[in-house]
Amino acid sequence: MKKIIAALATSVLLMTSAVAQTLPPPTIAAKSWLLLDSTSGQVIAAQDPDARVEPASLTKIMTAYLTFQAIKDKKLALDQKVNVSVKAWKVDSSSSKMFIDPATPVSINDLLHGLMVQSGNDAAVALAEAVAGDEAAFVVLMNREAQRLGMANSRFANPHGLPSPDNYTTARDLSVLARHVINDFPEFYKIDSVKSFTYNKITQQNRNRLLWLDPTVDGMKTGHTESAGYCMVASAKRPAGNIERRLISVVMGTSSDGTRTAESQKLLNWGFQNFDTVKLYSKGQAIDTPEIWKGSQSNLKIGFTSDVLVTVPKGVVAKMKPVLERKDPLVAPIAANARVGTLKMMVDGKPMLELPVVALQSVDQASIFGRAWDSVRLWMK
Repeated sequence: MKKIIAALATSVLLMTSAVAQTLPPPTIAAKSWLLLDSTSGQVIAAQDPDARVEPASLTKIMTAYLTFQAIKDKKLALDQKVNVSVKAWKVDSSSSKMFIDPATPVSINDLLHGLMVQSGNDAAVALAEAVAGDEAAFVVLMNREAQRLGMANSRFANPHGLPSPDNYTTARDLSVLARHVINDFPEFYKIDSVKSFTYNKITQQNRNRLLWLDPTVDGMKTGHTESAGYCMVASAKRPAGNIERRLISVVMGTSSDGTRTAESQKLLNWGFQNFDTVKLYSKGQAIDTPEIWKGSQSNLKIGFTSDVLVTVPKGVVAKMKPVLERKDPLVAPIAANARVGTLKMMVDGKPMLELPVVALQSVDQASIFGRAWDSVRLWMK
């Protein structure tokens, strides 16, 4: 298992190799793959997650994301009907299509279903034109959004994923995008779980076979070209105690539809069966109230500005012991959210996790007399 990377808003989370090596990752028949615990934001395991790969129709996840954002910003509406351009109608006749027609305006809602359920390349172009005016302008938005989301190793050349040397990504970047879709637009993400969709009297099934095989899977997208192989981003949500865990698997470059389905299922099951996700601390919870010198108050509440959730191998949680290392002495003024120390979670005497601890409140300086008195006390100490 690789080093765990956190997505906590205020925390950097590390796992030492001594603990990480206790559980070897599964063997996955793919060029590259990654398993992300979306609940904690941690990468559980991966193989060549930063290798450049062709996204194929997984490109449509970004097309959907930008469309969702346009709807949220009220630039588009689900029931809004748009005209179909000849360009959208004619896009690669040998590829996946939802069979829209220039003679018939189509709703944004239907286009989104055609995009994510039927994997329609024509739907991708039509949505790109609806969001940005034309396909070229939409591609600019795709790449700008990829950079904003932290997808540093991705570039998009079109909204559908048909082969292009300028269309590439990584398993890690796709996991970042998938997590954002789920967290930022849960009301639209449910489209990904639709098993079939009928448009223009043509019914097509969702290519994500896990929707039929695993009731906990609710998305997200498949992709395939001859050069990319068979790819899949899949997500499942299962209850775990008082937490509902969500895992996201990314499998790139498998040899067949059946292989990408089986390997995605293997990854998800392995993650749920061998790891626990727990909440260590709540947002705003004071884990300590150390003394403040030269301040307008004598103590400071310190902790985290967001819930701290971690994913660890099963059986490890009971062994974890917190050790707080503060930047003493703490001298006012101290701003809210300023880092004041590190909390280490120890397992068998070795640091497993390191979490930056911040001030939960601001503390102003004391009066000149208070500062003078504390200066004497510090000198004596």
